Amino acid sequence: MADFPFRFSQDRRRLAIGVGLSLLTVFLSATVAAVGKHLSGMQVPVSAMIVAQYSISFVFTLPSVARGGVASLRSERLPMHFLRGLSGVACFYFYFFALSKISLLEATLLRNSAPLMVPLLIFLALREPVSRRSLPPLLLGFAGVVLVLRPGFAELSIWHLVALGSGLGLAISMITTRMLASTEPANRILFYYFSVSLMVSVPFFLWQGGDVHLSAYPWLLYMGVVIYLCFLLYTWAYRYASASVLAPTSYFAVVFGGVLDWLIWGLLPDTLTLIGIALVILGGVMVVGGRDDAKT
Repeated sequence: MADFPFRFSQDRRRLAIGVGLSLLTVFLSATVAAVGKHLSGMQVPVSAMIVAQYSISFVFTLPSVARGGVASLRSERLPMHFLRGLSGVACFYFYFFALSKISLLEATLLRNSAPLMVPLLIFLALREPVSRRSLPPLLLGFAGVVLVLRPGFAELSIWHLVALGSGLGLAISMITTRMLASTEPANRILFYYFSVSLMVSVPFFLWQGGDVHLSAYPWLLYMGVVIYLCFLLYTWAYRYASASVLAPTSYFAVVFGGVLDWLIWGLLPDTLTLIGIALVILGGVMVVGGRDDAKT
């Protein structure tokens, strides 16, 4: 028992590093979203943003592939890798389309409703029942989504539903990532994710076409580099803290998005939106904290 204080100190240190890495990831992701919204105002096609971030990220994965050789890419779970890539592409496409039409705060909030969708998707796909203790926070969170969407109010638009669709894509990506992580190393997961995403994105880019002004290229480079860095940091974060601890930190994206909305575009949310945000965050944190596998 003499070494218990040391072990406790080490646990707290690892927790702090994990949470810190996760928060840094969330902040950097919020800046990418702000850049995406800025580029939309410059008439840069969404497909150009997607291809830029995936192509740059794909290039960054190549050194690890070169070190490990072709053997490191062998996988018996290729369909799962493909599903993760498709869901990730859908998430980013819907998110960036929504960002061009609604506020950064609202789009980010609806995208981050994903943890609320995870238990329902697991029930539909795997027939794992939703625990009774998860139902109240789920209802609370979805009530918050309803307040943000305001069905029947003049503020509701199709772009709010598109942003909600990005949350669905993110939820599927979260589930498939967790399933892959049980057998696949991180470098293989990232390689297949960026490969599939790029393969799916390029045809849309060629079909959509459109000129990209030279002034947009530094921003596109920023998006690509930072997106890869976010994936890397988040992977590192999972070495130090459990998924149940890290998942609630994703809601800080809403806070960062609101601050960036205010600093850059001078937008402030109204009272109903703030209440909705609070309910979604509270419901999401309670769902994650109340899971039966919260220690994993």
